[in-house]
Amino acid sequence: MDYAIINNIDRNRFELTTDGGTSVVEYKLFDGGISLNHTEVPSELEGKGIASTLAKYALEYARTNNLKVLPLCPFIYTYISRHPEYKYLSLKHQQL
Repeated sequence: MDYAIINNIDRNRFELTTDGGTSVVEYKLFDGGISLNHTEVPSELEGKGIASTLAKYALEYARTNNLKVLPLCPFIYTYISRHPEYKYLSLKHQQL
């Protein structure tokens, strides 16, 4: 399913509104990177892949803008762990 996601710069979050509910990934930009702090999906919208869609969008945003990712949100951290194509962006998944 295709969702329209917006970058709400004023609220520092990526937003996806569907079925009357708004799901978000909250972020904070820093020099050369973006911290992904919190993912929230209303309980009535859980299980529809919305959080994963938002995670992918946030990571693609980081990739497109050449930003390193600090995945403070446990969901985002796990998403990166399961999608190795994004590990190179993550400051917590770097190979030693």
